[in-house]
Amino acid sequence: MKAHRTDSSAQSWFRSANCDARYGATLLLALALILALNGTSEQGREALAYQRQGLLHFQWWRLLTGHLVHLGWPHALLNCGGLIVLWALFARDYKPMRWLWILTLSALSIDAVLWLLGVNWYLGASGVLHGVWAAGAWATWRRGDGMGAILLLLLIIKLIYEQRSGSSVFESGLMIVPAAHLFGALGGLVGALVPPAVKSL
Repeated sequence: MKAHRTDSSAQSWFRSANCDARYGATLLLALALILALNGTSEQGREALAYQRQGLLHFQWWRLLTGHLVHLGWPHALLNCGGLIVLWALFARDYKPMRWLWILTLSALSIDAVLWLLGVNWYLGASGVLHGVWAAGAWATWRRGDGMGAILLLLLIIKLIYEQRSGSSVFESGLMIVPAAHLFGALGGLVGALVPPAVKSL
């Protein structure tokens, strides 16, 4: 007869923070990617940022990489901190491929509004992180946790403030595109509400 195995306090903490096993490994990979890209030269960031002129020359990778590069270390570390918090709150709320769907819709929603507004240059993960916030808070609320409603309300208040003030609550020293946060959140919410055509996601 085998003894019942119990998790140690450390294992239990890592699991509660969604940092155990493959979840922890995936988070570390995401953080490493953001920090590695931030370590590139100014020319590297220039080559990866969302840039309207580049897109006109069919540099389509910018639609993705623009959400992974940052203005500098403070900007990158702030967004890494946001990713860690959101990961701890929501990582298990959707299957990995469903998260990919949510992130993709959030990023494409931002890209679309940047194009429609005629924005020439943009970079940073904060818009997509707002999509994660919206999708995760929605899932939390749907499973009957009142914290989800609070998180959705906080997100709405933050977005309204940014649309009115033109500045971010957490990034007051940085120029932001408030519409990117708004449409990133809307894209993430759509990804949470509307399943992709592939049902396994």
